[in-house]
Amino acid sequence: MSERTRRVDHLLQEEISAVIQREVHDPRIGFVTITSVETTPDLRHATVYASVIGDERQRRAALEALGRAMPYVRHSLGSLRLKRIPQLHLREDDSAQRSTRVMQLLDQVEAELEGTREHVDEAPAELPALPTPASLNESADPAAADDPLPAGYRRRVDRVSLRKARKRRGR
Repeated sequence: MSERTRRVDHLLQEEISAVIQREVHDPRIGFVTITSVETTPDLRHATVYASVIGDERQRRAALEALGRAMPYVRHSLGSLRLKRIPQLHLREDDSAQRSTRVMQLLDQVEAELEGTREHVDEAPAELPALPTPASLNESADPAAADDPLPAGYRRRVDRVSLRKARKRRGR
């Protein structure tokens, strides 16, 4: 995916979300989120992924209403300064339901492991603590301990500001 299509995808996602929120007044469209947009390289077609909150019947009704509103949304996107406005194809983004299902399965496995641990004679080995962002910023220099910025950040900012100052002076 090129940088241009990535920028167009992001722009379309924001604009489609805004049009649906402001201008589409269908009561069947409840809590809908446009999660992503993928355009073809020639910008003729765009797949719009929408996530809908609700039960199966509400999701189907909302997606049907969105599908019927897509020609209007495409027409509203005409104000964008693009060579061509792509055909919009709506798809349901079920990643939220899949992630919920994965979390349920992990909870189930954890509960099963808790039930079997009681029968094991040995206690589980203590795992080492993972580093936290605060522990990564700790350094031996006490003056740097008060600085909330990472170690290399200040140096980069100084170089950038010097470069800008030189540019202003005409060097």
